[in-house]
Amino acid sequence: MFENYKIILASNSPRRKELLAGLDIAFEVKVVPGIEEDYPQNLPVEEIPEYISREKASAYRAVGNELIITADTVVVLGKEVLGKPADDAGAITMLRKLSGKTHRVITGVTLTTAARQRSFHVTTEVTFKSFTEEEILYYVNRYHPLDKAGAYGIQEWIGYIGVTGLKGSFFNVMGLPVQRIYEEIARL
Repeated sequence: MFENYKIILASNSPRRKELLAGLDIAFEVKVVPGIEEDYPQNLPVEEIPEYISREKASAYRAVGNELIITADTVVVLGKEVLGKPADDAGAITMLRKLSGKTHRVITGVTLTTAARQRSFHVTTEVTFKSFTEEEILYYVNRYHPLDKAGAYGIQEWIGYIGVTGLKGSFFNVMGLPVQRIYEEIARL
């Protein structure tokens, strides 16, 4: 169905690879190292992941029939953006903040071809139960969620025991809103 494009996933994330593969679309992974994930501090939180996905896309040049997919995910609690924690202490602090609350997971995606570029974002609300300190420490020590926005993976133990509500795309929380990507590629 998408044979008009050679699809490139510009991400090292094993979760994004797994999710895109679930669409039964042939793709390659290409990653340019050292791309910064900075953003202007006055940017509205809803626009941050889309901005970063466009910045990532600028490191790639689509040629011929290539379609490059870049993405970025942030966790937002109120107006606070929780990115990837720097260390275990940061992960523990983030999970304490998220405990017993509803937060938003926003993934920005940019689709780039030689002729055009399309960016969008998808938002999912996630509600956690109140975690005990033991649960937080167990998760951080066992799963080391330093590569995950908000210091958690919904598809891991913490998601199994902690998610009490979900409004929106589960796959978006994992890092790639595959349903929306499918629709956007079909429109190209």
